Amino acid sequence: MAESDLLPATVAQPEVSAADAEQAARDEAFMAQALGLAQQAAALGEVPVGALVVDASGQVLGTGFNRTIIDHDPTAHAEVVALRATAARLANYRLPGLTLYVTLEPCVMCIGAMLHARLDRIVYGAHDPKTGACGSVLNVGAVAQLNHHTSIVGGVLAEPCGEMLRDFFRQRRQKVSREPRA
Repeated sequence: MAESDLLPATVAQPEVSAADAEQAARDEAFMAQALGLAQQAAALGEVPVGALVVDASGQVLGTGFNRTIIDHDPTAHAEVVALRATAARLANYRLPGLTLYVTLEPCVMCIGAMLHARLDRIVYGAHDPKTGACGSVLNVGAVAQLNHHTSIVGGVLAEPCGEMLRDFFRQRRQKVSREPRA
């Protein structure tokens, strides 16, 4: 993902009720926690994406960060790792009433898993114009024929989420350009 591949989040905001303002503050607080998880991924050389699943009372039930490289697993995206942890904790693959926070717009695989889990809400940070399946490339959640629909909110703390990804890939490109060529 190139530095210029992340779309800026410049969306006009309508007037906000007190309840909406409270939800927005809550979303930002949990997204900040997801950013902390993304930092853990970056420290391990993984693409810095973090995710967590939260219940209506604000209890974090499961967390995850990208582990595709260290686990040699193409399905070990942050969202899937967090869903697996939550499902194991609750001993149920269905997760109604819960919200998943993730620092990058989910891909097709991840939004599919979230819809199958029956999450109530998905909140993401940076938009992903390469593989985003919540509106940037595809909008899987808007497919009317699906048997479950969930609320999707994008662009929460988009700038710090996107900046972390841009920094990671910038450093990765610099490292590759410094390596001797055979």
